[in-house]
Amino acid sequence: MKVPAQILSLVEDGIVDEVISQLMSGKEAAVYVVRCGDEIRCAKVYKEAAKRSFKQAVQYREGRKVRNSRRARAMEKGSNFGRNEQEKIWQNAEVDALYALERAGVRVPQPYGCFDGVLIMELVTEEDGTVASRLNDVSMSAEQAIEDHQVMINYIQRMLCIGIVHGDLSEFNVLVDDYGPVIIDLPQAVNAAANNNAKWMFERDVNNMRAYYGQYAPELLTTQYAKEMWALYEVGDLSPDTELTGYFKESAQAANVDSVLDEIFAAQLEAETKQLRQQETLED
Repeated sequence: MKVPAQILSLVEDGIVDEVISQLMSGKEAAVYVVRCGDEIRCAKVYKEAAKRSFKQAVQYREGRKVRNSRRARAMEKGSNFGRNEQEKIWQNAEVDALYALERAGVRVPQPYGCFDGVLIMELVTEEDGTVASRLNDVSMSAEQAIEDHQVMINYIQRMLCIGIVHGDLSEFNVLVDDYGPVIIDLPQAVNAAANNNAKWMFERDVNNMRAYYGQYAPELLTTQYAKEMWALYEVGDLSPDTELTGYFKESAQAANVDSVLDEIFAAQLEAETKQLRQQETLED
């Protein structure tokens, strides 16, 4: 097939030898099957920000650190340079997440690098070479649903242990090969500790998996793995080896609103007092 413009430079540089076919085109990227030497891999070509339909990207970018102050200022101003830098961060977030999750024991496509907005990674296939199906195209028995759901919960647990929340996990972002689920599509992955939206994104990810596998094994629909894991994570008691139960009991203790207000007022008073003293010092 004709080489897409975004991959042409990779062909010229010898990174890609042949573009075999287009695998899919989604809301954020188009994916192609390519040949790199003797290996068949896939090339994910990210769409420009203006052409992406991924919603509320700002929520996902929160907490991503930019070490270079010039780049940070440019992104805040929204200049052309700043937008280009923001795109690089968006793309590199997936590469970084793939490497980190692979090291953490989470099944993801093996990454081989990101070049000029094109991510080269493993093509997940069945043993006969056919491309692995998305989870939403797979039917299963109740026993298989329970088994695969537990695998996914373990992967999500491992992700949270290294501070990563997928942020858009659903049956459309999971592949299934002969060995089980494989998590894909991670450019929107968020920092669990630095992003204020991480908790509800995490709960949505976990509950999406619960809802999908629960179609085949209804007993899964009553599990509360999201709340259980997040509560353990918040107090520092979550590890990859933590045995989860799927049960979670909400605290019946009412919030002490008066105590919270007292702390707020005390902080305000301290700040005002400090400011007053500074003024008095200047006047003296």
